[in-house]
Amino acid sequence: MRRFRHNNHHNGKPQGFSHGNSRFGQRFGGNKRNQPKQLDPNLFVQKATEVIQQEYIPTHSFADFRIADVLKQNIILKGYASPTPIQDDAIEPILQGRDVIGLANTGTGKTAAFLIPLINKIFFNRSQKVLVVVPTRELAVQIQDECNAFTKNMDINSVLLIGGANMSRQIQSLRQNHHIVIGTPGRIKDLANQGKLHLSQYNNIVLDEVDRMMDMGFIHDIRLLISKLPKVRQSLFFSATMPDDIRSVANSFLQNPITVSVKTHETSHNVEQDIIRLFGKAKADVLTELLSKQGFDKVLVFGRTKWGIEKLSKMLKKQGFLVEAIHGNKSQNQRQRALTEFKNGRLQALLATDVASRGLDIDDVTHVINYDQPASYEDYIHRIGRTGRAGKKGIALTFVE
Repeated sequence: MRRFRHNNHHNGKPQGFSHGNSRFGQRFGGNKRNQPKQLDPNLFVQKATEVIQQEYIPTHSFADFRIADVLKQNIILKGYASPTPIQDDAIEPILQGRDVIGLANTGTGKTAAFLIPLINKIFFNRSQKVLVVVPTRELAVQIQDECNAFTKNMDINSVLLIGGANMSRQIQSLRQNHHIVIGTPGRIKDLANQGKLHLSQYNNIVLDEVDRMMDMGFIHDIRLLISKLPKVRQSLFFSATMPDDIRSVANSFLQNPITVSVKTHETSHNVEQDIIRLFGKAKADVLTELLSKQGFDKVLVFGRTKWGIEKLSKMLKKQGFLVEAIHGNKSQNQRQRALTEFKNGRLQALLATDVASRGLDIDDVTHVINYDQPASYEDYIHRIGRTGRAGKKGIALTFVE
């Protein structure tokens, strides 16, 4: 049972706390050591607005696409009624064999936009193999889950290649008959270097969330992977942004691509954004008080370091809160178990470094709390994008000294 020590609440926002330019009490001393340069606090304040969204009327239905009947049935079983904009615009050119640049945010349905046509391609031509490269382990697991749903009764097998999981088992899976590999750059590179993964065999390539891979320092790995791919291939390239360095990768990777853009507003209109000024009060104490308020039911807390997040998690557990932490020092099984428990409502809060700020699709997150400020405004946007989804209101709070 969750621990709540105070009952005063109002619209999921803490009462008795001071927002904006007001002050907290000064009983507690804050730790200011090793703090990065802070962003302008005004960037973190924005009222949620009521947005009347026009219903999207797709050009196609899933029944219109020239895909196998069994795949159409799997789409129905998955609960997909009609294509999202990225699916509506991207599936047909991918079916035609075109290279595609997809400019799309997380949560737009882009995974199905590339999986559906590529699965269909494999179904009718078993010589086809697909390599999907993504920035994080969690996103790779999500994509494989979706792939498994779409390939039901199609005799199409996928292999997951991610760090933190048993490499010997992954090598064994690669030796068996498979059609799709989904993985992160580091593990893919390691297995390719060991001669266990032969990149020249994969004639369909997807790079997903390329901007995030660049942010994480995977640019050299990406270029190395591209150099080992077959010259004749179909290449798909998805990114939320397209700055010059990413465009140069795209230009070296794609042949006469068609560009599909369904970018949404960079910050969610549904997210109420505010700051909490500490004025010397210990952040851990502030967070404890917040989590004790009613309405803080499903909270994502973002911190800067693995060590800091782990220490905070242990402290909150000792106080009786149902929380878990995910970061790079956790095993893949530990990270996946924590995510599953959070998604299923068995945890009040999930504490994470920025490894969790992109690509994760978690329903009904009530609050995002920036315990440590993000390194950039772009990271802030991705963090708060975990709440206020599917037309629901969310709240983002950022701690400011």
